[in-house]
Amino acid sequence: MSVPLPTEATRWRCQLCGNLTRFDVTRSSRVVEFIHLDLAGEPRVEEREVLSEAVESVRCRWCNAVDQVELVDRPGAEAEAAAQAARAAVAEG
Repeated sequence: MSVPLPTEATRWRCQLCGNLTRFDVTRSSRVVEFIHLDLAGEPRVEEREVLSEAVESVRCRWCNAVDQVELVDRPGAEAEAAAQAARAAVAEG
C-alpha cells in the first residue's frame, strides 16, 4: 500500500497517538547515479536522478503504529496559499 507524501499544505499525523514529528519511512526508489571512484577506489555519488519513488509504509516512532498515519492540513497553510495567490495577482498587474 503506497502512502501519500506530505505537501506544502499537508503533513503526516498518527491517528492513534497524535504524533506529528517522528516517523520511520520505508520507501522504494529507482535511481540513476553517477559514481566517481577516487584513485584509492572509494566511491562518491556526484549526481543522482530519481526515476521513481514510492513510500511503502510509514510507522509512528512514538507508538509503533503502522497504517495509522494520515495526511492533515499544516497550520496556516490556507493563509499562506491565499497570500501567495494575492502576491501573484499583484505581480501580474
